[in-house]
Amino acid sequence: MIRHFGRHPALSGLVAISLIPAVFAALAPMNAARAGAPLFLPETVVSSTVPENGDVNPYGVAIVPPGFPSGGTIAPGDVLVSNFNNTGNLQGTGTTIIKLTPDDSVAPTGSAIEFFKGPVPGLTTALGVLKGGFVLVGSVSTTDGKFDTIKAGPLLFLDRNGNPVSPSPFTTNLDGPWDLTIDDQGDHAKVFVSNVLGSTVTRLDLTVTATTVAVKAATIIASGYTSEENDTALVLGPTGLAYDPQADVLFVASTADNAIFAVPHAGSRTESSGPGKIVFQDVHLRGPLALAFAPNGNLITANGDAKNADPSQPSEIVEFTRAGSFVRQFNVDAAEGGAFGFAIANVAAVVRFAFVDDNANDLTVIDRTNPEAFFSSLLPLNQK
Repeated sequence: MIRHFGRHPALSGLVAISLIPAVFAALAPMNAARAGAPLFLPETVVSSTVPENGDVNPYGVAIVPPGFPSGGTIAPGDVLVSNFNNTGNLQGTGTTIIKLTPDDSVAPTGSAIEFFKGPVPGLTTALGVLKGGFVLVGSVSTTDGKFDTIKAGPLLFLDRNGNPVSPSPFTTNLDGPWDLTIDDQGDHAKVFVSNVLGSTVTRLDLTVTATTVAVKAATIIASGYTSEENDTALVLGPTGLAYDPQADVLFVASTADNAIFAVPHAGSRTESSGPGKIVFQDVHLRGPLALAFAPNGNLITANGDAKNADPSQPSEIVEFTRAGSFVRQFNVDAAEGGAFGFAIANVAAVVRFAFVDDNANDLTVIDRTNPEAFFSSLLPLNQK
């Protein structure tokens, strides 16, 4: 995995691997003599996402946030991954969420630790964690892995031990919960959910206590995205979401449209605005899936290669500005179709970047110290 970062410049302001060899080649003699010099290798873990029951095709990725209460089976910094397929690799039949604690041992295939296993199949990229102590996951299921039997499932709410709690199974104004993002304010939260079958985005307004979570309103705030059957990916439609609370703008990665949209007033509007305005659509997009903000304010998306496919640029994770200018990209696999879900979060003194490779059924977690602090530590040496 790390070789990918050497060949393809990585995420600006987040994973500056492409800069590090040149920096340290020039500074090696001084760094060798200086106690406490920055380390060359990033803290990296690659671990299987396949649990004992054999579920495969990892989709959603979420990092347990700081402040998440103790007393459960997950803790701040843990990485959760939802599996979409069962052991027979039938799409829409996986039933597990696995967890990885990056400080623990790497999980070989078939031994990823289960956080949740339930009767609702087809766990999607709609995976998120409320810092009040709850995990959310969506479902889009099939009976045979084919589009002809596809069915919109519910959004499940789980406690810190992976047990479903009220208001599970939640379905109001949802139609195939495919991905989500959370604006978490502790005792209340806004959860934005993309609906792959309904071609819409729904905002859920939640109230949260130490023991309960309730949906106060479920409002469709965007619509009109393309949704279509796909032989490889099962279904394409609106997927990744990233919310800017200061600007009150929701960014939507629409896979079938091969474009990123911006929906204004997303946190307050009471009806659909249509799909919003296209802010990024160029040759670097190849069916965008997951979407999130990087620490530098740019947007990051994962190419699923279902649109505009190019075998010479497979499984890319792409960085671009909010204004729609391409920055850089890197690939998570040498074949197409590997990139899907990822998550970025501050964990203690590091930025944690976690992403799955659907082809290999594994999870890579990279920890980097704050990029500004990292390069600030080199300034006295560089100025000599």
